[in-house]
Amino acid sequence: MGLNLFNTFNMKIAWVFPGQGSQKIGMGRSVIELENAKNRFDFASNIFERNLYRICEEENKSNDNLLDLNNTKNTQICLFLIESILLDSLKEKGFKPDFIAGHSLGEITALYAADVLSFEQCIGLIKERSELMSNACEGSMAAIIGFNRDELDVAINNIPDIVIANDNSSSQVVLSGSKEALELISSSLKCKKFINLNVSGAFHSPFMQLPAQKFSEYLNTVEFKNPCTPVISNSNPSFSSDAEELKINLKKQMSCGVRWRETMDLMNSIGEEFRIIEIGPSNVLGGLAKRHLKGVQIHQISSSENLHY
Repeated sequence: MGLNLFNTFNMKIAWVFPGQGSQKIGMGRSVIELENAKNRFDFASNIFERNLYRICEEENKSNDNLLDLNNTKNTQICLFLIESILLDSLKEKGFKPDFIAGHSLGEITALYAADVLSFEQCIGLIKERSELMSNACEGSMAAIIGFNRDELDVAINNIPDIVIANDNSSSQVVLSGSKEALELISSSLKCKKFINLNVSGAFHSPFMQLPAQKFSEYLNTVEFKNPCTPVISNSNPSFSSDAEELKINLKKQMSCGVRWRETMDLMNSIGEEFRIIEIGPSNVLGGLAKRHLKGVQIHQISSSENLHY
């Protein structure tokens, strides 16, 4: 059994799980030799009716979008597989967090890490979620980097059909809205970068009301358990240890913004030294934390070769 020395010295540990945008070709081989990894890929591939490990490993050179890692129908399940395999290996070594959070899709991994949902429940839930999101066709999204927050708030208040979908940090947000609204704000807001995202819809916004309603109906059939570790939800950044509250928060997530900036601030408000452990293929959330929080310690776990902190 491994020993989490940082917890021994009363340093608070946060496990965080990234969502879409953190995927990369080759991420499967970084975990495939870990215990149960092959069985988990096989199980999920059978449910999704395609070879998910191959999708993780090979560039899609065909015209079949269903074989592309960046297709949300594949991205979500492949990221969950990588993250869940890594976190279970950490648990087996004796590591455990004091609280857990995940960004967008990562919230489902967080619920798995906290024993709220089983592996099998998560597979079914992600299949439903990814198909609903993939079929969304209203609106689009754009990332904004380097802006004045007050000016952004004024612009959003003055332009209809646009919201902050991901409030990622003090210097980075993702907007969801109609294509016309996004074009208008891109021409009127001063910022360092404005990046239109290649997505099927305006995720985490009111444009997702219908898919969110269908997802909520699906969640009604899923049993949630009380978490073994407090979880911070995207739609309600607070420490929760209640199964029903966590289910309600997840129901809201698809049509509400991801309040990640507030999540980081909440972690930072505990008044104790803490460390963020990002579990996933890329250091997306670690990068946000470095820019938003002063002096925070960050460690990334992305493969079988760095299962320690």
